[in-house]
Amino acid sequence: MLRAFVLLSLLSLLPGMASAEELEVLGLTGTHRGLYCVLVFIIAYGFVMTEEFSHLRKSKPVIVAAGIIWAHVAYLAASNGVPVEKVHKAFEHDLREYAELFLFLLVAMTYINAMAERNVFEALRSWLVSRKFGYRKLFWITGIITFFLSSVADNLTSALLVGAVVMAVGVNSPRFVALGFINLVSAANAGGAFSPFGDITTLMVWQAGKAEFFDFFMLFIPSLVNFAVPAAFMHFAIPDETPTFPEEEQVKMKEGALVICGLFALTIITAVSFKQFLHLPPFLGMMVGLSYLMFYGYRLKLLHSADNGKFDVFAHVRDAEWDTLLFFFGVVFAVGGLGYIGYLELASEAMYEGLGPTTANILIGILSAIVDNIPVMFAVLNMNPDMDIYQWMLVTLTAGVGGTMLSIGSAAGVALMGTSRGMYTFFSHLRWTPAIIAGYAASILTHYWLNG
Repeated sequence: MLRAFVLLSLLSLLPGMASAEELEVLGLTGTHRGLYCVLVFIIAYGFVMTEEFSHLRKSKPVIVAAGIIWAHVAYLAASNGVPVEKVHKAFEHDLREYAELFLFLLVAMTYINAMAERNVFEALRSWLVSRKFGYRKLFWITGIITFFLSSVADNLTSALLVGAVVMAVGVNSPRFVALGFINLVSAANAGGAFSPFGDITTLMVWQAGKAEFFDFFMLFIPSLVNFAVPAAFMHFAIPDETPTFPEEEQVKMKEGALVICGLFALTIITAVSFKQFLHLPPFLGMMVGLSYLMFYGYRLKLLHSADNGKFDVFAHVRDAEWDTLLFFFGVVFAVGGLGYIGYLELASEAMYEGLGPTTANILIGILSAIVDNIPVMFAVLNMNPDMDIYQWMLVTLTAGVGGTMLSIGSAAGVALMGTSRGMYTFFSHLRWTPAIIAGYAASILTHYWLNG
């Protein structure tokens, strides 16, 4: 699951999304087939939400749903005299979005696999454990590290990496593990909200042209407040003791580990530069960045064949999180199909015109506590409501941090429940939901105070 981090870290960049409003929708939301498509999507996403219990990979139901939805879209279009060319244009719009997403994520996942193979994450975990902090100090240190780490990785990877530290030192304190994991989920979601590369929602909003690269940093203080408020409440429930630390040998990074980290940073810079200065799709910069790793991998083989002969870039490509990549295929095409029928336009009128952007954007965050923020933000961008930069930053913030309210609201929470050995559960998280809601409200008020 470690490799899946990129899921929320560098999804980015969906250039085609900005032109979604140019597509003429079918306007057949009241038909039986249209309603059937909505039902298919709901059922499919129900399977996604219960993946932890059913062990059915999340990509499988959404791919089936996407196929069924588009089959009905084609039938509806033909039955109402819509030219095939227009249907193909809508379909190719979704295909372009997915292709650019796929290539971007594939490079990011390859780099993460390479860093994991070079022991980068294990060395960091080992170093943290060796410092032998008390429970309360460790609570804040792990939270702050996760907050900043998730601004360049994503909530899943950051939570899993630092969660290993919490588990290692809290093996004899289930209470510390439970509170520490809630803190990690909160920190991971909040940290990804203020950085264009920190969370899928920020990446999609940036790529859609709704905000410039540095505009997102206006969310730094609101995101910090979102993390700090519930952490302050939980601080006093943490045992004021020093844990018994397990003795373990310090893990060392393999040859070239730091260079690969540097190449990953250079790859991100290349992707941003391609978009900001050359006005080219960022996935092209990511592909150029992949070549950095290819050439450096070749150098490792030549100079360190005895220790590093097994380093193979294509093995890391092979080990990418294909379930995640195919899940995004299903989401893009299923949501895109519903949008072409006209449901996103209908939802936009009901929410943004009926309730107003502020109320609608706050509700988006609450919805993301139940439904993953990926399809939620994808739907908002396809609705394309007329909003200023303050409102786009508001929905970026709420969609990013709203998932903290429930343990099932983000990939980080679901993953940590699976690794906690029963010490962190849905109900242990729910007990602190009021404090998390207080942080959610405080972050929105802070954003209004600073940026409104």
